[in-house]
Amino acid sequence: MFSGKSEELIRRLRRAKIARKRVQVFKPVIDDRYSDDEIVSHADQRLKAESVSTAAEILERFDWRTQVVGVDEAHFFGEDLLPVLQRLADAGKQVLVAGLDTDYMGRPFKPMDQLLCLAESITKTLAICVRCGNPAKHTQRLLESDELILVGAAGMYEARCRRCFEPGIPKQEYLEFAKPKLQNKETQA
Repeated sequence: MFSGKSEELIRRLRRAKIARKRVQVFKPVIDDRYSDDEIVSHADQRLKAESVSTAAEILERFDWRTQVVGVDEAHFFGEDLLPVLQRLADAGKQVLVAGLDTDYMGRPFKPMDQLLCLAESITKTLAICVRCGNPAKHTQRLLESDELILVGAAGMYEARCRRCFEPGIPKQEYLEFAKPKLQNKETQA
């Protein structure tokens, strides 16, 4: 997160529109952080999009005259997205996809690992580590949850480099933060 993935997708889709290509944009309905009918970057760049519940719904809503299709937050669709995007690409459509390649544990995020293998071109965007300022490839979850998908932004996640990333929830920070307060309350009692 915070690496400019959606911003880059918006930039490329706008360029396709400038080139007078027919463009259609999709996003998962569960990503309602900033808008229900737009893809929105953290820098507040916006582009109209169709919200869909499933990957199959992309094909249902797809206008086959469309030349360029964009999909934001692809990792939210799961592995059902693969045959949909493969069908579009095989039909000669230019397919632009943005999504996280790893989850909060640092594991490959399905279906992104497989999409990387199928893609003709890949642009990996990196954020800036909030701890040390190095390039950040990981998304550090800050809230405790066992759910794989937990939609959120600043305050729930932060960018971390390989060295500063702690798979899962950084529990030791929470414990270090809470421990002195508990000791102080016990000594006052």
